[in-house]
Amino acid sequence: MQIHGDTVRFGVHSGQQYSSFDDMLELWQRAEELGYDWVSLFDHLRPPIGGPDGPCFEGTTVLAALAARTSRIRCALLVSAVTWRHPAMAANIAATLDHVSGGRLEFGVGAAGADLGYEQYGIPFPSAGERLDMLTESCEIMRRLWTEKGTDFTGKHFRLTGAHVEPKPLQSRLPLVIGGEGERRMLRIVAEHADIWNTLAATPEVYRHKLDVLARHCADVGRDPRDVRKSVTFRALLVEDERELPARREALARILPPDSPVWPEYLVFGTPEQCAERLQPYLDMGVRDFVLGARPPVDWRTVELFADRVVPLLR
Repeated sequence: MQIHGDTVRFGVHSGQQYSSFDDMLELWQRAEELGYDWVSLFDHLRPPIGGPDGPCFEGTTVLAALAARTSRIRCALLVSAVTWRHPAMAANIAATLDHVSGGRLEFGVGAAGADLGYEQYGIPFPSAGERLDMLTESCEIMRRLWTEKGTDFTGKHFRLTGAHVEPKPLQSRLPLVIGGEGERRMLRIVAEHADIWNTLAATPEVYRHKLDVLARHCADVGRDPRDVRKSVTFRALLVEDERELPARREALARILPPDSPVWPEYLVFGTPEQCAERLQPYLDMGVRDFVLGARPPVDWRTVELFADRVVPLLR
């Protein structure tokens, strides 16, 4: 059975490239007030966007602080990199976060990607194959530590002997989100372990193909693909009147250079109605979590228009 059933949810992916905690807290509390269902941070230590000395708070500690200062909205890490922490440590952190949030945590994991922290801090960055092996073992270890009284595990990368996480998470099944889209290995791991699968919103044609690949992996492991909740992350620039769009895009271009890797994440530039029209094919394909990217500087008009005008059209 799919976690959260067939409910359609809408969220904000906030990142934490802020200069002050208060700025982050404002977005989280405002998202809750606007009726969003979900808000998340990433797990970069030194994100590649913003240069080598850009601000970035550590994800798990700031997530605890933000979760403690909200009351309803689901709180997520999207996603925890397997290179930063031993999975037993990650499982302990997640269980603690679930208690801090009152059972509102959704814990994301992934095989890690570009981050200046590897070079700056001297942290090893294994090959893609090794990181995927680590992710497979980590998913099993975390789920077992969250549910078993004692866990023994011997793998290629990790070993546990009579290991415990106590207290257990508040949620009887803490949602495990896996982020990534590699067809051969990553989607196989999603089929085996994910409660929720998150990826950037590709074109509808590409996304449909990914769904077909995931369905084949699910068949191989004996799982109904409908039991994996689908989640997409995207950006948008919304205006009430299309005549505002040239000026808004010009202002955005002054912030983002032409070669910024952020530009491809923009799914729509237009009105709330046009945004809903662009998202409808994903809803039809079974996506139930729509996560709006809103990293600093926050485009408050888009955040508000999405909540007030797009959400009702899709819900």
